[in-house]
Amino acid sequence: MLERAKRVLCIEDESETATLIAEELIDRGFEVSIAYSGQDGLAAILREKPDLVLSDISMPGMSGFEVLERLVRLAPRLENMPFILLTALADRDNELRGRRLGADDYVTKPIDFDVLEAIIRTRLARAARSEIWPSDVRLSDREAETLTWAARGKTSAEIAQILGTTKRTIDFHMDNARSKLGVANRTSAVLKAAKNRLIEP
Repeated sequence: MLERAKRVLCIEDESETATLIAEELIDRGFEVSIAYSGQDGLAAILREKPDLVLSDISMPGMSGFEVLERLVRLAPRLENMPFILLTALADRDNELRGRRLGADDYVTKPIDFDVLEAIIRTRLARAARSEIWPSDVRLSDREAETLTWAARGKTSAEIAQILGTTKRTIDFHMDNARSKLGVANRTSAVLKAAKNRLIEP
């Protein structure tokens, strides 16, 4: 039985760019749908649950950052869906912001489609592995405590103050928890730990 093509949603307000991305990815064996605004993209994600989202950052109305923020808030069930941001500018601050929000990767335009394909396939494989994670994951008390405070919206510095330790120690516990849970970022660690009742936010 043939495996179904992976579904990629491309959120891109420039129609020529969107068409080029769709054609390239379809040629490489993906099923692609396009949304031409952040609002339409968010609606499409919630309606269709694609396997991966490729979103431009700079769009009128709702930026790629805002799509990701709302997605994290509205649909924790989609935490394992890879989210890749596209931008015309290589900007470290934007990249950091995207990664802190939970973006899995950051691709600069003009797009090198061989690199993009490699990123997409790697992210999809990682997402598939994280769906099958061991049920015997055990967080230490301090890891669980750190994730619980993070789930309540506290930064590492604030958690350090609450627990009477250093930010570096909190980041260490956060990285350990992330590694045990098999996720790429803090937001996904919090969501996965809460979903599997390892913490009670």
